[in-house]
Amino acid sequence: MPKHVVMKCRTASTGRKVTKVTTAIWWARRDLRLADNQALNLALNRADTVIPVFIVDPQLMDGSAPKRETFLRNAIASLADEMRTRGSQLILRQGEPIQELRRLMEETGAQIIIAESDHSPFAKARDNRAAAALPIEFTGGITVHPPESVRKPDGSPYTIFTPFMKFWKALPMAGDPIPAPKSLPAIPELTSIELPAAPPISDFPAVENFAYERLREFFHSSIFDYGEARNRMDIDGTSRLSPYLRFGLISPRVLISAIFRVIEETDNKISKQSCIAWLNEIIWREFYFNILDHFPFVLKMSFRENLRSIPWRDMPSDLAAWQNGLTGYPVVDAAMRQLNETGWMHNRARMITASFLTKDLLINWQAGESWFLRQLLDGDPASNNGGWQWAAGTGTDAAPYFRIFNPVLQSQKFDPNGDYVRRWVPELAKLPKNYIHSPWQTPMDVQSQFGIRMGKDYPLPIVDHQFARLRTLQAYKSAKSD
Repeated sequence: MPKHVVMKCRTASTGRKVTKVTTAIWWARRDLRLADNQALNLALNRADTVIPVFIVDPQLMDGSAPKRETFLRNAIASLADEMRTRGSQLILRQGEPIQELRRLMEETGAQIIIAESDHSPFAKARDNRAAAALPIEFTGGITVHPPESVRKPDGSPYTIFTPFMKFWKALPMAGDPIPAPKSLPAIPELTSIELPAAPPISDFPAVENFAYERLREFFHSSIFDYGEARNRMDIDGTSRLSPYLRFGLISPRVLISAIFRVIEETDNKISKQSCIAWLNEIIWREFYFNILDHFPFVLKMSFRENLRSIPWRDMPSDLAAWQNGLTGYPVVDAAMRQLNETGWMHNRARMITASFLTKDLLINWQAGESWFLRQLLDGDPASNNGGWQWAAGTGTDAAPYFRIFNPVLQSQKFDPNGDYVRRWVPELAKLPKNYIHSPWQTPMDVQSQFGIRMGKDYPLPIVDHQFARLRTLQAYKSAKSD
């Protein structure tokens, strides 16, 4: 591992006083990794035998997010392979988690269950029920700092990012990353279901080691240009680690430990600022986890009470055009087609498409939130909701409601040669760059020259941006005045 990603590892447990037991169950959920797994590490320190189990919950794997479920199945299979090479086995069960855990305790004589905390309303309700019924202990790991540790001096939660970030950075690092165990204790023979094989995802192999390879590659190729490159949709300037964070194939603590080391070793001011910009993106993730933990109602309504009565348009045809990448705005359509095909989208593209849906089409952000959560490999309730409410201007520390992205200007700035558009909207591939961002302005003779007919081979814009901007400003103002 290159020096910029060398982890300062500890070999001890979390430092807490532990009571040894004979058998513990490690309940794997969103921590499908061996390295820096606080729950697994605690279980190994607490028990002579550790039973690893993943429970397929029908409420979560219901076919509503097929791409993410494919990634999850691949990640489970990869983790199972890694455990076999270390002498153990990942037990798979399917059903209601409490019932399956109780059954597994009876089969193995396990005295304790250990799992990583989660902070979504669904997960917290599930875990509260489990804690009331079973001897279960939860550890950190899904965030660097748990939500209860990042609070204002009066104990209330932060709702503005900058003071949250400053407080977060002032906290001591929550321990060093823990190395993956070289071996695992053998477990008794137990029944385990088999998940149907899932096709591999070429751009995102669901393998723990690949997450580290991607981190190393990013640190070698892009991290020092991240401050500028992160907004360019036509180049590979981001880490693309979000799906691995989503399912815990790599821990946020590993990323923070690595970037802190790079920042400390970097003398160039611009390079250091690029590294800090990437660090701040990880902190945004933690910020949205905190918001969801303290204000779970954001999954059902706008955070800002004075923007809960926006007169959204109910236009299924416009929503479908947006979902399918047929709006007539090339950068929007390119981004939506990339999402639908790959399950991933550049962050700048997420902002552009979200702004277009909510402020050009004046369609409720919840429709976009739902579509993204269905399509995204990294779809996470906290980050997805936070991003959508930020774009719509309805959330905590959100973009002002009057900030409305011009999709043509965004395309010109962040895809200057039109390479991103050409890749994902091939019907426009032959157009020169002075027309690629607003192809409806292409003269008829140029259309004929390049073999494309606007309105036939590619749709005309479904809305005029300037008209839409004025309409949205009026709609938001009316909501604020109610």
